[in-house]
Amino acid sequence: MTWNPDIGIPIAVIGLLIVLAVILLSRPRKPDQGRREVKVKRTGQRAEPTLGEIINDGASEAPGGDAQQPEDSEAPWSEDQDALDDAQRPLGERPEAGFDRIVMLYVAARAGRTLRGPDLVVAAEKAGLVFGHRDVFHRLADGKPDQPPIFSVANLIQPGSFDMARIAELETPAISLFMTLPGPLPALDAWETMLPTAQRLAELLDAVILDEERNALGRQRIAHLRDELRAYDRKREGQRARW
Repeated sequence: MTWNPDIGIPIAVIGLLIVLAVILLSRPRKPDQGRREVKVKRTGQRAEPTLGEIINDGASEAPGGDAQQPEDSEAPWSEDQDALDDAQRPLGERPEAGFDRIVMLYVAARAGRTLRGPDLVVAAEKAGLVFGHRDVFHRLADGKPDQPPIFSVANLIQPGSFDMARIAELETPAISLFMTLPGPLPALDAWETMLPTAQRLAELLDAVILDEERNALGRQRIAHLRDELRAYDRKREGQRARW
């Protein structure tokens, strides 16, 4: 695959922004710190979304630690409250931003081409994705729409969302598939759901799949990721056993 600066440069930038987003999201909030509205400057130039603009910026969690309950909470969380929140939660919403790993893939247009909005919508539907929270696509666990998504699909162009009112005008060099761990499924099972979806999207869009380092996704890298995620699951099982 030849180097395409329209794809390679933006993906390099988004990698740096993801690292910064993980660091920021892992910091504990100050007592007087509330939710901040993300303002997007629309200049018409290509810019990359930060992960924090897409993932719910709820209660933060230190990497590998337990989710922290808000400091101003006056009563323990109840099952009734969980049920109420599930009923009100938009499709694909993550109840908290606590995670310790992100796994990403890119579905990128071939050199000299772009991915068009109408084609993306059709491909997403055929690949089993639903449009939901943050105006991005999500893959939900079968029969469990109230749970967080297994993974999500965002636009590579800032702010990462898909404006359905102007979807016919959309052209983008690539889309990103990302899953945050831990999630609703074991890490390896989530990967075995995300990879076929990426392959299906690439087939429908006549695009290519890149790994998080902007290289063509090959068998060796797939095998390596499977080994990493299998080890991640074993580590999580060991932690739960100690609890």
